[in-house]
Amino acid sequence: MVDPMTFAIHASFVPPGASLKAVVTDRAGAEAALRNQAVDVVVVVPPDVLASFKAGKQSTVTVEYNLINPAKADYATVLAQELSYALNQQLIEGAAAAASSALPSGVVAPIPPKVIAAPTRAQPRNLAPTQPNLTSFFGPAILALILQHLAITLAALSLIRERKTGVLDILRVSPVSAFEIIVGKVIAFGLLGAVLALVLVAALTGPLGVPNLGDPSLLVASISLLILASIGVGVLISVVSDSDRQAVQLALLLLLASIFFSGLLLDLQQFAPVVRIVGYLLPVTHGISLLQDLMLRGSTNEPWHFAALGVIAGVSLVATWVLLRRGMSVRT
Repeated sequence: MVDPMTFAIHASFVPPGASLKAVVTDRAGAEAALRNQAVDVVVVVPPDVLASFKAGKQSTVTVEYNLINPAKADYATVLAQELSYALNQQLIEGAAAAASSALPSGVVAPIPPKVIAAPTRAQPRNLAPTQPNLTSFFGPAILALILQHLAITLAALSLIRERKTGVLDILRVSPVSAFEIIVGKVIAFGLLGAVLALVLVAALTGPLGVPNLGDPSLLVASISLLILASIGVGVLISVVSDSDRQAVQLALLLLLASIFFSGLLLDLQQFAPVVRIVGYLLPVTHGISLLQDLMLRGSTNEPWHFAALGVIAGVSLVATWVLLRRGMSVRT
């Protein structure tokens, strides 16, 4: 039971929950520590909870926090609700125990006080094939983001450098076609991306302990399509850009868009439908969904992400071929 005195609980949020710092009777000192950000939350319990309960009055437990992180602020709200539930259970249990002790001798209470205070209990059970931690959950997403950014950045700078050094002028008068140039870029950067993907997957499933439950062939297909789509976007940037600076800026803009609108940090379903379209235009959005499902669940119930990556790759590569062919024919 709660002692009949005002006390404050210092707590800080440390994954995976809250860490109790101290229990004090000085509310002003606790609130001063809260204002100085020495703690994240202060819980103030009134001194007369039991007396108010016996008098038929409701008491208020104050939960004060000084947070700008919305996730931690939501957690503080949940903490307040849980504390209220715990106090209610203790009060009801105490009242039921007192009522049982007041029964005449020889009369047995039909229901124990603990059952009266808590008729049901929750037993959470996760049906997912794995119980991933933060590293396991975000590992495949970071893998997809790295592969996309590397492929886009390298491909975006390739044709610009060749244009500046005069290599593209030599290729223009040679029998090499625009299609062959693009195929060469895809093969070169695809091999580089494949080596990097192999190293990163080995690091994730090895030292970092990320599970890999999916079919290896599907995992290879998803990574290959992600790299191909990213290369397509990269070479398209290279064709439409006039300088290295512009290409780098476009690649960085895509990186920022990928961080915020791909589902990496925020669930894509939380955005408005118009914003979701932006996310679906990014290869990493589909790569994250596929890699997380395949590695952590063993399968995916959204195979359309494979088709989406194929469409992004096809559209971007065809657009690059058209623009590059037009540019080479105009200057001939």
